[in-house]
Amino acid sequence: MSAKYYSRLDCLPKGTASDEITPGCLVLEGGALRGIYGVGVMDALMEAGINLSCTIGTSAGALNGVSYVSGQIGRSARIPLRYRHDPRYFGIMAMLRNKSPFGFDFMFGELAGKLDPLDWKRFNDPQRRFIAVATNCRTGRPEYFEKGICPDICLAMRASATMPYISAMVHVNGVPCMDGGCSCKIPFQWALDNGFRHIVVIRTRPADFRRTPGKGRLAAKLAYFRWPAFADSLGRSNDDYNNQCDMLDRLSQQGRIFMLAPSRFMDIGRMESNMEKLAQWYWLGYSDTAATMPALQTYLAQ
Repeated sequence: MSAKYYSRLDCLPKGTASDEITPGCLVLEGGALRGIYGVGVMDALMEAGINLSCTIGTSAGALNGVSYVSGQIGRSARIPLRYRHDPRYFGIMAMLRNKSPFGFDFMFGELAGKLDPLDWKRFNDPQRRFIAVATNCRTGRPEYFEKGICPDICLAMRASATMPYISAMVHVNGVPCMDGGCSCKIPFQWALDNGFRHIVVIRTRPADFRRTPGKGRLAAKLAYFRWPAFADSLGRSNDDYNNQCDMLDRLSQQGRIFMLAPSRFMDIGRMESNMEKLAQWYWLGYSDTAATMPALQTYLAQ
């Protein structure tokens, strides 16, 4: 069994991002604990003074993006690297209390309020937009819940990260929702549709990664036969993801978006329990960003 905490917690970056806002949209892929790669990217961005005016995330991307919006460097790294083995954060106790393997009540309650406080004042600054993507179980389509418009953005984030098969649906504004990744794993199209000139996409898999086409269709139909539109969306999510990746490659080559993806493969599980290994994934995101910073700054200056 791995250690309960990352051995170098004190070495993680810390501090507060500058108040300067950079026009553009940050797009965050999910991936459960693999999302810590994106956390490394975001910490490096904040240290470089790149605080994009809008952040949109799916699933873990939404959860991790909160500390970017609040400008708290290192916070979204400290949480999983300190609390991954805490039963309040993850595991059977969390499942019993939250009907999900992740303890959302703990995350948005004691953790955000006392143990590692979230800067709610800065997070709620209207100059910084934040959107959590969930899947509408009636329609099978993405729902985009925006801070300041959605009455309960924490509930929307919970819905965004509520994994299918093992979690209960979460009702947001009367709409039954599940993980945003069931219908939109990388929400860059929203940024394009909303006219952002600069779009920075953070992946949690290497750029050449693709999923097995068609995998999971039967399981989705059997598990969600009472929700046919959702079952259809979930069943084709691998194919949709591959199409998204192909389109991102084209947009990146054209210079329309800037994509940051892991520079190498690591066998990191969605529920990774090895803290040292998980930290390596974080530091890879941090170092990859430093290596591409000149190109990113050139893109943002265009």
